[in-house]
Amino acid sequence: MNAQLQKPAMDDALLAKLTGRLGDKVTVEKICTAFGDVYREFLPDVIKSETDLDVQVNYLGCHAGYKNDLIADLGESVTLVNGSLRNWSQDITFACGNGFIITLMEHLLGASPETVEQPADRLLSVIELELGVTVFEKIASVLRSAVDAPGGFEPLLEAPHAAETRPKAADDTHGEFAASINMSITLSGITSDFALIVSQAALLKTKVVAPRAKNQSANSSEWTEQISEQVRRSQVTLEAKIRLQDLTLRTISKLAAGDVIPFLDSGDVRVDVSANSRELYVCEFGRSGENYTVRVKDTINSDDDLIRYLMN
Repeated sequence: MNAQLQKPAMDDALLAKLTGRLGDKVTVEKICTAFGDVYREFLPDVIKSETDLDVQVNYLGCHAGYKNDLIADLGESVTLVNGSLRNWSQDITFACGNGFIITLMEHLLGASPETVEQPADRLLSVIELELGVTVFEKIASVLRSAVDAPGGFEPLLEAPHAAETRPKAADDTHGEFAASINMSITLSGITSDFALIVSQAALLKTKVVAPRAKNQSANSSEWTEQISEQVRRSQVTLEAKIRLQDLTLRTISKLAAGDVIPFLDSGDVRVDVSANSRELYVCEFGRSGENYTVRVKDTINSDDDLIRYLMN
């Protein structure tokens, strides 16, 4: 007989424990709590120094499990960023509740605290995603300060993306064992969750260190200018509306291919240009070479008003 005996496959969790990729509950919770303490103490200072806004951060606890499952448990009202920190972990996921970014945007664009309301449960707009870049940079900077990774390298972050657009993992793929460090952040009475999802292989070799306090003065103007610049670089879809001559319903019901409907204006044809249903410019219809164009004749709102409109 040539039958061969096959060894039973080693349990995935047991193998992970033997190779330093899965820790015991007490050890993982202790490390996650240390990270939570650092964020609770230092992230408010970072945001205060940059925006002159007061936020409160609390540690909510941690969850351990497969990374893909931990990310799925965050729900869809969050924005995610994939990142890495050289000499520590090549696969970090940052998550932030959309409510915080929406509320922060309102403040930076001049809203007073008493007028800020609980934001709708929705995805971030393109411009809010631009602000998200800066928010995640600040969250990552605190992580970098707390990790004793050699080399002094800065975190590398990918572009923010909605949780619902994240590629789905294969049904038979759970990802590595990780821990979700769960926290909350409160601004003007609006509380949102944020989290770090880190492999246990990285956590178990980490000594969390409290960053040194820095005497930083408020610099909200620099933050606001940075956000405004990000907003101005955002792509916005414009729409042009031209009034046509009034027609009776009888005439409209008989229109066929090839029929012509005249513009309402007999001279320069007025065109109303808008974005996100907000009127921006009064233009006139024209043509340049083979392209139909509109020429701006008047602006409806100031530059600041445009930014406020387009962020909605």
